[in-house]
Amino acid sequence: MKKTIALVAHDNRKKDLLDWVKHNKEKLAGHDFYATGTTGKMIAEVLENITRLKSGPLGGDQQLGAMIAEGKIDYLIFFWDPMTNQPHDVDVKALLRLSVLYNVPTASNRSTADFLITSSLFANKEYKPQVKDYSVYLARDL
Repeated sequence: MKKTIALVAHDNRKKDLLDWVKHNKEKLAGHDFYATGTTGKMIAEVLENITRLKSGPLGGDQQLGAMIAEGKIDYLIFFWDPMTNQPHDVDVKALLRLSVLYNVPTASNRSTADFLITSSLFANKEYKPQVKDYSVYLARDL
């Protein structure tokens, strides 16, 4: 089954993500991808079916967050840099918050990304994550 995978990397991790994509090109073939800015440009040299969004600091992280909220992203591979302050840190936190809120499998490093794409749930099987029921929250009095 075709998956929709978001690929994001901070500047100091772009090469790591590109190396991971090259190493896993066969496993990733046939899926659809969304990537932010420069990361998308780099990945497009290796993978097909990639849609480039805006750069993270210019709204790309928020674009991905909206796609997650709409149920359009199956996996988030986000090689983030924990050692460098980001000018758009609040957007990064919002993106990661939404991936947790909507129970989207998320990898923040190569090891976790390897585990995700080698899982039997990834390989040609439909998997629908259970999303917490927020109806009580939505129905509360303000």
